Amino acid sequence: MTGTVTGGSRLGPAERTAALAAMASRELDVVVVGGGVVGAGIALDASTRGLDVGLLEARDFASGTSSRSSKLIHGGLRYLEQLNFELVREALQERALLLQRIAPHLVKPVPFLFPMTHYGWERPYVGAGVALYDTLGFTSGLTRGVPAHRHLSRRRALRLAPALRRTSFTGAIQYWDCQVDDARYVMTMLRTAAAYGAHVAQRAQVVGFLREGERVTGVRVRDLEGGGTEVEIRARQVVNATGVWTDDIQELVGGRGQIHVKASKGIHLLVPRDRIHSLTGIILRTEKSVLFVIPWGRHWIIGTTDTEWTLDKAHPAASRVDIDYLLDHVNAVLSVPLTRDDVEGVYAGLRPLLSGESEETSKLSREHVVAHPVPGLVMIAGGKYTTYRVMAKDAVDAVAHGLDQRVPASCTDRIPLVGAEGYQALWNSRHRLAHTSGLHVARIEHLLQRYGSLIEEVLELIAEDPSLGRPLSGADDYLRAEIVYAASHEGARHLNDALTRRTHISIETFHRGVAVAAEAAELMAGALEWDSEQVKREVEYFTKRVEAERLSQEQDSDQEADAIRLGAPEIVPVVTPERA
Repeated sequence: MTGTVTGGSRLGPAERTAALAAMASRELDVVVVGGGVVGAGIALDASTRGLDVGLLEARDFASGTSSRSSKLIHGGLRYLEQLNFELVREALQERALLLQRIAPHLVKPVPFLFPMTHYGWERPYVGAGVALYDTLGFTSGLTRGVPAHRHLSRRRALRLAPALRRTSFTGAIQYWDCQVDDARYVMTMLRTAAAYGAHVAQRAQVVGFLREGERVTGVRVRDLEGGGTEVEIRARQVVNATGVWTDDIQELVGGRGQIHVKASKGIHLLVPRDRIHSLTGIILRTEKSVLFVIPWGRHWIIGTTDTEWTLDKAHPAASRVDIDYLLDHVNAVLSVPLTRDDVEGVYAGLRPLLSGESEETSKLSREHVVAHPVPGLVMIAGGKYTTYRVMAKDAVDAVAHGLDQRVPASCTDRIPLVGAEGYQALWNSRHRLAHTSGLHVARIEHLLQRYGSLIEEVLELIAEDPSLGRPLSGADDYLRAEIVYAASHEGARHLNDALTRRTHISIETFHRGVAVAAEAAELMAGALEWDSEQVKREVEYFTKRVEAERLSQEQDSDQEADAIRLGAPEIVPVVTPERA
């Protein structure tokens, strides 16, 4: 990747202003509505095909489903039981691409132990499935990129995971998948799209569609950061990539939608790494699905649930029942059970499942659908995080069909994200980087795994102001420079953006980010030109959000949890658009 491409990837306040102005100044080839993983993937796919692209997100980038996943890049081992071999093969091919070519700085292998509970039939049954999983992982031109599975006796499994209760299982199989910082991946993809010419703006809400007769010719956008001013953005094609909001956007267009999405809530818990003594992740069967115990830095992520959600889509709430469900299931196999006091953080997300015959969300399709409901509008929904690139390709193929010109084929299988180029060389040189920067090598490793070769930009901030090389007080996994960089380069407009998505301080600390809120807000103030009143306001809104989330997690029902969570106001509320 050239220096020019990397250099144009900044998403600061000035770049947002310029992007909105550019989008309003001419007719674009395509406007993408939605700044999650699929929308970001579409913007990157379209811009690397030479199209003039705009992307609009009503809230922060990845603020919905794409920052609240299990943070796994995986084939979906459980889909083999459903005989959905093609979905698994496709996902494993994407896993290999992301790990080895597209984002080696962000996607990392992670081992899992599958404990078995029966003698006789279970080992050959599960073993055959995992062997097929490994086999499907081979793709043309790429290896799996992760080790092969292995069978373990109970004794050998306990050496890897002493936390398991001996009587809870008979033996195990260890296999490998991958994990990713989901929100960071989306933001990095958007920076890459911007580097290839895409115009990207968050807190810019689509409130209506422009029409010429039956044809959609653009969108009406409200700049939520700019006093609510509205602009018209014209485009030859518009793509709705809004996930669980798909039906809402369809209503703005009018008419009956071809795609209907059902939201399924999944919650995750974070607990300290020392509360579960294990060298490997763990995957458990439940009566409905599977439960993961995933290593995550100095923490474990435990998830997930799968329940229908019909309440507020922006802020799905985790109830006491959800949390107890996860604790009960993981405690069934642990020798030292977890309690609610061990829970550092909780997050809830919504899966956008295609509505089908089944009433159970766990049985709805994870495959995706692309539709062209009216001329000028493409809609895409369904799918899973791992296969976002395939979804994006299919959506842009539909856009190309609607454009009266020849559009090149997708090339994103060969486009590394910003930060990927040169990452391995820098990783090999991390001790030298530590010496020249004055940071400990562990800090350099942390930065490389978050920024890749863009680490140079973070180190420049520290060179200019050495105080930024200190850790945040109360969240010492992160340097002060990372908060400044989030605001100046990564599109963080508000304190919640920085503490929840650019970092994960809001779920990785027992104080949920409150103890660092004032320091972080002061650090963001320079890049975002906040005065003392705005700094105070940011801290106040963030604190109220944390309080509401904590209280909602004490409630026994979704309705009670939702009502309390919605009691915390948004610092930049979205508007209720007029229906067509």
